[in-house]
Amino acid sequence: MSEEPQPSTNPSPDPQAQPPTHPLVGLTDVALEALLKRAVRDTLILGLIPSIVLLIASGWRNAAMLAVGALISAASILEWQRLIRLLNAKLDKQKTPRSAPLVVALFLLRLTLFAGAIYGSLKCFQGSVVALLCGLCLAFLATTWEALRLLKD
Repeated sequence: MSEEPQPSTNPSPDPQAQPPTHPLVGLTDVALEALLKRAVRDTLILGLIPSIVLLIASGWRNAAMLAVGALISAASILEWQRLIRLLNAKLDKQKTPRSAPLVVALFLLRLTLFAGAIYGSLKCFQGSVVALLCGLCLAFLATTWEALRLLKD
């Protein structure tokens, strides 16, 4: 007994229908701001809790290294948020703020300060480089987590 395939009961797809847009394509400036604020919050929380655990488990040096990395990560997200605002204003053909060169100059200055903080923490705290690198990776992890949450919704 062979069964013959039944004809499809679904009507043929509408040739004029648009394919569904990807959630990241429809990301508004407000949603991006909210995503980055949540990423900063997540970064600080993910830096604080393990720093306390490291303080108890292996001493203040490693905890300080992780905390420095987490603070730099959170500050980096804030810096990228400022640059994104500037770029979005330019892309939306809005009037570019007069302070645009100042924002870029301060961005570069802060990158230099972050490099100095990394160097200073390595020299002064003499803790684990791995703890510092883990703290520095928190911005990437928190931003990725928030983007995945956005895709899920």
